[in-house]
Amino acid sequence: MVAAMGFRATIDQDECMSVGRCVADYPAGFGFDDDELATVLATVGELSDQQLLRAARNCPSRAIMVVDADGNQVE
Repeated sequence: MVAAMGFRATIDQDECMSVGRCVADYPAGFGFDDDELATVLATVGELSDQQLLRAARNCPSRAIMVVDADGNQVE
C-alpha cells in the first residue's frame, strides 16, 4: 500500500486483468510487474486523491482499492 496525499491505493492482483487502464491513464502511480499485473508505484504520491479515485472507478476488474488515512475504504 502506498500513500498519495490523504488516500492510499492497493491493487488486488488476484483480480487484476492486466487491461492497463490505470497504467495508461496514470503512469506516475501505476505500472506493470514482471507478471504483467498492475502494481502501485512508489511515485503514486504525485497523484491527487481525485486521480486515485478515478483510477479505481475506471478499473474494469475493480482491482484497485482506495482507503482514507483512517483505513476506511473510499472506493
